[in-house]
Amino acid sequence: MRILIAGAMAVTLGALPSAARAETLTQALASAYQNNPNIASALLSVKSAAEDIALRQAGKLPTIGAAVDGTFNWAATNSGFTTSDSLTGGLSYRQTLFDNFRTDAEIEQARALADLSAQAFRNAEQNVLLSVADAYMSVIRDSELVTLRANNIKFFEAQLQSAKDRLEVGEGTKIDVSQAQARLAQGVASHRSAIASLQTSQASYQRWVGHKPQNLSSNVGFSNMVPGSIDAAIASAEERHPAIMSAKAAIRSSQAGTDAAEAAFGPTLDLIGSLCAIGCNAGGVSINASGSVRLSLSIPIYAGGALGASVRKANLGQIKSEVDAMSAYDQVREATITSWATLQNASAQIVSAQAAVSSVQLVLEGVIQERDLGQRTTLDVLNSQAELTSAREALISANTSRVVALFSLIAATGRLSAADLNLPVTIKSADAYTARVEDTWQELRTVKE
Repeated sequence: MRILIAGAMAVTLGALPSAARAETLTQALASAYQNNPNIASALLSVKSAAEDIALRQAGKLPTIGAAVDGTFNWAATNSGFTTSDSLTGGLSYRQTLFDNFRTDAEIEQARALADLSAQAFRNAEQNVLLSVADAYMSVIRDSELVTLRANNIKFFEAQLQSAKDRLEVGEGTKIDVSQAQARLAQGVASHRSAIASLQTSQASYQRWVGHKPQNLSSNVGFSNMVPGSIDAAIASAEERHPAIMSAKAAIRSSQAGTDAAEAAFGPTLDLIGSLCAIGCNAGGVSINASGSVRLSLSIPIYAGGALGASVRKANLGQIKSEVDAMSAYDQVREATITSWATLQNASAQIVSAQAAVSSVQLVLEGVIQERDLGQRTTLDVLNSQAELTSAREALISANTSRVVALFSLIAATGRLSAADLNLPVTIKSADAYTARVEDTWQELRTVKE
């Protein structure tokens, strides 16, 4: 038994975080915001979506190209060997002047999809910060459980020694000793389980924050971000939650997609030009330069049913996006109400657990005194200690649940962001990148990250 206890204590020392540097929840959130790859990946997706806007805008702008062709000819005949060469060069120009506003609809669709990607970035930010808060509190909870159960081992050791001492003087029984030994063995197992949970929580913390936990503080703020009422929470969620904003952007995108599909039935007018500047020939006569400009009008008449299918598919997509938006509203509302109720319940559980710990502590002290007077047994003491341990573990869990519920409610209202939390970081955004790539002449310059 002593070997088991010593081994458990050694593992505890290795599992508990170092006290070299304290880290607050705000610092952990800031570190995750700056370094978490999920946020970085989501930001890259926003920038990628911004490029689609530039791609669609290109449909309204001219395409200009230059071409140079060099040719060398040779021939072997009965009269001898002959060679000739030629060099031609010129410019080409093509621009769509009118396409029944199809390109305009595609540009609007690309903008909507870029907004959708931006909301996905906000959602990724919320998920990461919520996971950080959960991992932070899990480390605190499991650390406290390790300490609590280590103290529990010490208590059971004292009770085992007390039972042995009473047995030696003829006041106790072997049953008391056996019961104390059994509880000590259970306490060691429970302690090792707590250590395993702590190691798992530390791994989760490192995954989300980017480094191992360091002497975390149980003093967590952000209570001022809780809405004053459930109605205020729901109103904030419907206005700001990324899922709802994404649903609105999806509706915009599908509406623009419908407009683009319908525009495909209309005419398209193109301006096409060419200029020959080198090696130009006309009717066998060499000239210095030549060029041509023409208009091309095309009107679709029949495309095998593809145009009609495209419109019907776009209409179905628009209806689906509106139905999905209704579902998003319901899900966000449900999450908000659930988080609100969970927070209220956790607060009530804390009050109840605190009262239970105080009362059971007094009961344990009384039972020990009665046992010493011969009015209670060792089993009564062990049962009282188990009840006290359960009450303390309930209090630890309630404190953790309250903080996690707090952050879940903030996330449900759409306010779990680095800006809203006032984290000491540079806020990440793809707005500047989007503005640069929308410069339609950007191919003549370098687009910087």
